[in-house]
Amino acid sequence: MAAQYRGSRTPLKKIGRFDEDLHADMGGGESRQSLGSIEKARGVSHQFKGGYAPRQLSGSVTLCVDMDAFFASVEQKTNPKLRGKPIAVIGSEGRTVVTTASYEARAYGVKTGMNTYEARRACPRLIFVVGNNARYTHTCREMEKIFLRYTPDVEVYSVDEAFLDITHSHRLFGGPVAVASKIKQEIHEHFDIPCTVGIGHNVLMAKLASDLGKPDGLNWIQRHEVEGVLDSLPVDELWGIGKKTAQKLQMMGIRTCGELGRAPASLLRNKFGIYGETISAMGRGELARPVRPTQSGDEMVKSVGHSITLPADVTVRGELEAWLLRLSDMVGRRVRRHGLMARRITLTVRYSDFETVSKRVTLAAATSDTHMIYHAALKAFDLLHVKGAVRLLGISVSQVGGDHGQMHLMEDERKRRDLLGAMDEVNNRYGDGAATWAVLRGSTARKRSRAGVISPAWRPSGIRNVQLK
Repeated sequence: MAAQYRGSRTPLKKIGRFDEDLHADMGGGESRQSLGSIEKARGVSHQFKGGYAPRQLSGSVTLCVDMDAFFASVEQKTNPKLRGKPIAVIGSEGRTVVTTASYEARAYGVKTGMNTYEARRACPRLIFVVGNNARYTHTCREMEKIFLRYTPDVEVYSVDEAFLDITHSHRLFGGPVAVASKIKQEIHEHFDIPCTVGIGHNVLMAKLASDLGKPDGLNWIQRHEVEGVLDSLPVDELWGIGKKTAQKLQMMGIRTCGELGRAPASLLRNKFGIYGETISAMGRGELARPVRPTQSGDEMVKSVGHSITLPADVTVRGELEAWLLRLSDMVGRRVRRHGLMARRITLTVRYSDFETVSKRVTLAAATSDTHMIYHAALKAFDLLHVKGAVRLLGISVSQVGGDHGQMHLMEDERKRRDLLGAMDEVNNRYGDGAATWAVLRGSTARKRSRAGVISPAWRPSGIRNVQLK
């Protein structure tokens, strides 16, 4: 199977659907060295010693392994009767949305975020499957073990996506394409689910390569191809540039990545501040963001949050306050578990008509106390002048830093800190909600199951590792 060049603004090394004979066809030779030799390889020059190599391969090499319709693929693997059929994975609650749709369902226009009525209207034959979070997270952890066979520099970015820095190890396995194809093969053999692997000189280009290579592809954007690929690519297709930023850029007459890269950096800096310099470089395919190994323990935490779609629209303030306390406890518990504190609390409210508003409150001092978070959320709630039926509530904390065990001079503060620690210990041992606040007794906020939709930010370790049913 020869390398194919298709469907792009410039030729890309894109291999279509995975073929077990790919490595041999590409001329790759496998090194018999073990992964234990990787650390020694860090000192080896970039001169390629053998196997498949691209023209003028030098510098860093990054892989983005992105699972294709991950949840749906896992469910189709688990239940072969679902294979080849349009399915949508949803949460277990009465009011839920599509978390992932199979490619058969996507052909009918079913998209992530649709409610069940919209999805069924788009595809009358659609089969809804309640997601199994434990199954997905277990599969993610097992795939991480595969990645670690090829490099210690693995960042599990989310439950269905990972970045691998193979700069110092790819020569041991026959080169970048050989590593990517071996990973695809191992995932296929162990889990029988598809993935797309993108190769680039940084995480930005590796991510773009995987996006352009879907589904079930292997795609390489080499350095000399970057300019041609980005020239006519819409800015909102570039990882890290959201809708709001794209809209602002369009108002400036910048619609493509090529135009973004050629725009004066001073113009972008005046509009976006220091972020303007970052997106200017991104328009040229550069991003000074390394792969951040999941196991390193130095995860950069910017915010921690939880949100809940309520079982039914709520207008009664007392019931909303109960949900805010539940959310504050969930957030505070995660912050405390990882020895952190935060100063800024953000409340998000979504009304029944899907209008969404938010308000931030900054505290005088950082905290991990559930009630401090709760009272800040109540203040934000009052500042929003919430009126009408509420569909969703969310609380997040930011301006996060370490809790250095500062001495609490007030006796009541020491007692509250001990109480929170005791409640955390009980909940960690016996499950969420085993110890809770008296005001939540009998409330739907306490009764609600945690078997909801898994967050895209879930990770197998660190603060993003939220235990879900």
